[in-house]
Amino acid sequence: MNPVQRGKLAIAAAAIGVGLLSVTGCGFVNAQQTTHQYSASDGIKADLGSLQLRNILIVASGENEPGRVIGAVFNSSATDATLTMSGANGAQTEIPVKANSETYLNDTADAAILSTAGVIPGGLTPITIRSGSDSATVNVPVVDGTLPEYAKYLPTTSSPTATPTSTSTATTAEAPAAGH
Repeated sequence: MNPVQRGKLAIAAAAIGVGLLSVTGCGFVNAQQTTHQYSASDGIKADLGSLQLRNILIVASGENEPGRVIGAVFNSSATDATLTMSGANGAQTEIPVKANSETYLNDTADAAILSTAGVIPGGLTPITIRSGSDSATVNVPVVDGTLPEYAKYLPTTSSPTATPTSTSTATTAEAPAAGH
């Protein structure tokens, strides 16, 4: 091999090396989004013992107005459970969830209403969730009826109620986004 060919070979090898470093360096410098779990919706996700809450949010027209809780609650245990949600100014609602099933808090369910949302729409309100001896406090987003998919969930009454629809089959699928 003559000196010109060796020079061309060295330049080609260097170019390939730089190309490989630039391609593999992206994952080294930037965080990998696939390693970060998050709720790809407007609501939050939380786990409480055998209950998994998905896409939970509150729809209200104002801070001191009633707020409807929407989303889904999954019960992976063999016993029925009651999820109690407590918010601002003593606002509280209970949601029964049958064993090995899911409960969707949507337009086919009786409304789970808190007597007050606790913050203006667009904010996060601290909600204490309890089931049996398990409890946690989560920050739940409050939205209003500006978006059409939430307008139908604005409460028309201020009396707290909750007897959401439940199904009797277990599932591992995530709850669909509210209103979709």
